[in-house]
Amino acid sequence: MPGTLRIETVESEVLRGNPLGDPATRRVAVWLPPSYQSSPQRRYPVIYWLAGYTGTGEMMFQGNPWQPGLGERLDRLVAERTMGEVIVVAPDGFTRLGGGQYLDSPSTGAYETHIVNEVIPAIDARFRTLATRAGRGIGGKSSGGFGALVLAMRHEATFSAVACHSGDAYFELSVIPDIPKTVRTLRKHRGVEGFVRYFGSTEAKRSDDITTMMMLALGACYSPDSSRPLGIALPFDLETGELDWEIWRRWKAWDPVEMVAAHASALRALTLLFIDAGTRDEWSLDLGARVLASRLTALRVPFEHQEFDDGHRSINYRYDVSLPKMAAALGAT
Repeated sequence: MPGTLRIETVESEVLRGNPLGDPATRRVAVWLPPSYQSSPQRRYPVIYWLAGYTGTGEMMFQGNPWQPGLGERLDRLVAERTMGEVIVVAPDGFTRLGGGQYLDSPSTGAYETHIVNEVIPAIDARFRTLATRAGRGIGGKSSGGFGALVLAMRHEATFSAVACHSGDAYFELSVIPDIPKTVRTLRKHRGVEGFVRYFGSTEAKRSDDITTMMMLALGACYSPDSSRPLGIALPFDLETGELDWEIWRRWKAWDPVEMVAAHASALRALTLLFIDAGTRDEWSLDLGARVLASRLTALRVPFEHQEFDDGHRSINYRYDVSLPKMAAALGAT
């Protein structure tokens, strides 16, 4: 018997009037396990699953003939008794810039507050959840993995288990190599505002265009600055590409490898901290995960770190590893 996918809407107060003009009404995908309808007295742990850059929660449930969507994957894991029954919630953190890293920023909107103070209470009110820290986990891939790890660190009383697949970490390797592409693309379109106008006017979005937009999205989250175009300070000179160390330090303050020291107690309190990445990751996030693992080891934080032979894309099959671990850590049966 398969689970049930519901699409809920959450009217966000904190996203209303956001500077990018993105909708405040957000669609949230909710997967209910097979026994939800037949066991009306039962309550379930909840896993919040965050989409990566350019994705939405709803999109993760749209599979293809070669790779199942998240709902089909959950159906199979539960049917095979590989995984206990949980509710899985996939919020929408998409912005005009492609994403908001699930952080609060005056240049994008209050996406961290939206998840923690609006989505979670709405789900707890509408569904039979175990509405406690012990019954709540968070995970995701890429920017979603970053968001899961950062939200868990910053909200110790909210989450007790984390899965971070190929999450953004060690920005020296994942960000700096994309700076030359960004500088050249911005120069071609006469700066940030010209590029954003061009990007919005064409469907033919090339690889360097996506890279540049992602850099702007990161800047809007890590170094917002109302005096700059679109409120975005970038950590490099737009003409030469030379690093601006003052702004780069603002970016590095959000790097998980730097954040873990200040949040070690929250991380030690987790029942599960799972980290993985492919050894051919195009953004070197496998090396970022290794740096993160070394920092966690030095801080005596328990964690599980895995590597696998693949890149960054089309690795949703790795959820077969993390989701059962998360369900077990949350006490799912």
